Amino acid sequence: MFLFLPKAGRLLPAFIIALLTLCPLFSQEKITGVEDDADIGPIFDEDILLLEGEGITVTGSPETTQQMKVVTKEEIERHNAPDLATLLQETLNLGVTGYGGYGSQTGINMRGFDSERIAFLIDGIPANSTMTGDFDLSQLDLNAIERIEIIYGGSDTKYNVSGALGGVINIITAKKNKPGWRIGGSISNTSAIPGEYQKRSGGTGNPQWQDLVDTQNIALSTAFGSEKFSWSFNQFANRAGNHFLYTDYTDTVRRNESNEVWDTGASTSFIWNLPDTYSKLIASADLYYGDKNIPTKRGSSDVGKQTDFSTRQNIMLDMPRVGRDDLATEVSLSHAWQTLEYEPPAGSSSLHDQQVITAINRWTWYPRSWLTLRSGWDYRFNYLDSTDIGLRSRHDGGLYLTVEYKAHEKFLIIPSVKAVFSGPSEKPVVPVPKLGFLWKPLESLTLKNNYFRSFKYPDFEDLYWGGDALTQGNPDLKPEDGFGGDLGAAWQYGNWVGIESTFFTQWTTDSIHWSSGAGGVWRPENVGEALYFGLDSKVRGEIPLSAGPFRTIGLSLSYQYLLSYLLSYGYDFASDKRIPYMPMHTIGASLDFAWGAKDSRAGSLLITGHYEGLRFAERSNITELDPYFLLSVNVNQQIGGNLTAFAVVRNLLNTSYESFDDYPMPGITVTLGMRFTIEPLKEKK
Repeated sequence: MFLFLPKAGRLLPAFIIALLTLCPLFSQEKITGVEDDADIGPIFDEDILLLEGEGITVTGSPETTQQMKVVTKEEIERHNAPDLATLLQETLNLGVTGYGGYGSQTGINMRGFDSERIAFLIDGIPANSTMTGDFDLSQLDLNAIERIEIIYGGSDTKYNVSGALGGVINIITAKKNKPGWRIGGSISNTSAIPGEYQKRSGGTGNPQWQDLVDTQNIALSTAFGSEKFSWSFNQFANRAGNHFLYTDYTDTVRRNESNEVWDTGASTSFIWNLPDTYSKLIASADLYYGDKNIPTKRGSSDVGKQTDFSTRQNIMLDMPRVGRDDLATEVSLSHAWQTLEYEPPAGSSSLHDQQVITAINRWTWYPRSWLTLRSGWDYRFNYLDSTDIGLRSRHDGGLYLTVEYKAHEKFLIIPSVKAVFSGPSEKPVVPVPKLGFLWKPLESLTLKNNYFRSFKYPDFEDLYWGGDALTQGNPDLKPEDGFGGDLGAAWQYGNWVGIESTFFTQWTTDSIHWSSGAGGVWRPENVGEALYFGLDSKVRGEIPLSAGPFRTIGLSLSYQYLLSYLLSYGYDFASDKRIPYMPMHTIGASLDFAWGAKDSRAGSLLITGHYEGLRFAERSNITELDPYFLLSVNVNQQIGGNLTAFAVVRNLLNTSYESFDDYPMPGITVTLGMRFTIEPLKEKK
């Protein structure tokens, strides 16, 4: 019944969040004997409660043959990023395609693929929109994220999700909490630098000093833990003016206007350790609301109004032991609801109401010390009520089997196949195989090799769009298909130096692209065929110091070379055409100074740089986007045992650049803020 709730039904997810918020009040137990963490007991042992270290899904493979990175809670806090896209750019050197300041549409690039072809997960649950295929990177509260797992390449065997051409990003929010109450929060202000500019109506505008208080953020969190349950609650609110100066294509300084954003959100999770077992029941929910002004085009005074609302609720049963020590399972059921309402400056408004039910069951069996079998299934029911697409529904899912065969103590083979389905479709069931190898010839050296098929069904927007006479969907679209492989090596010297390099290649066919045809009508077609070659290399080092002001000095360098060939629209290898918005060269660097013990004196200075080479805005490669370099400085300093002050200067060189054609990005900004955590709220004997 909840699939067809009216607008008033938004009270339901709010009620669910409120119910989870009250859980500790109904089930709180007195905590005794917790002078320190050593007295907590086995329930918080990492080997038993696997919420950390393996992600939220305990049956996910602890060793993947693919290139994988993890962004920790500590990194998230130290970067003080305004949104997920900025965080991934600064920590992992991923390319970002943005339409302006905070709250604007933003995507990321992995191995030459955009956000629509990257599988986003929240606590192991697929989160990409069935309507558009993408994922809104601005709707997540970074304070509620415990860590992020990034798996590069197609057809992963850790979570076995579909539609991952460029990779998988799993955002982990649920966590265990140590005994006692803890309260935290943060507040910050971001300033854009005022200056003279040219008005749209002509004449020179004076510096707008209110830009010094352009954007504010406030976040609060509460958490409680005991031996039997763990609970957390987070909420945030932002007000963003997005009034920054930029230089347009005529070298005229303008002021970005009519792009104001107000948004707020909340999330909560509850983890109950079931009596007399190692099993856990995990419930979580989140809520987001955004009110945004959207300019029809850059520099225009015509403004549309966009209202975003989304909520997710998930319940998971995690059983590391199912009647025997060598069998584990997890089962989850989730509901997601997303509403987008857009009111243009002229004409009628459009409303897109999307709901998704997802069920997942994963199993792991360890019949031998050298053999692990992983299998499971997932199912999604998608329902859309859209003024531009109509009433649509679809069933997606798949069934997979993965074998981890340890042929030698240093050699691992992982064959896997997933049968994916989507209905209605001309190809209701499609096999998606993968074969991976991992070899450790030395304790410090790891070699990885993968071969996979990448596969993705079309989205509702591509199939059925009918918003006006000049844009039409194509119900005859075929799925996007392709094959790929990679070969990587990672070398680790103690805890000091790590070097990793991965060569990858991928061939895609039937990629879906919109183009103008007869009568000027825009329509998507399976015209995309492309070949990618790339090299992704990273060097990280940390030097511990016993003398001087610094505790450690860290250095990180990364470089991605991406050579893409567009083989559609009559182009071939001799045409030498690149995929739009995918640079050939992407370089990242960071220098990290940490000082003081990990107490009231701890602090850090983090300097990051990100460079993207020449990009093209369209397939003919005529419109060029200039290379750009972003330099940022981030300072954190603890004051006392509970308070941390931070200051961030982003785009320190005030680089004028565009990550998407005709959408300038902010220049230099300065963020000042405070973060607090109170943890001593424990009861003693």
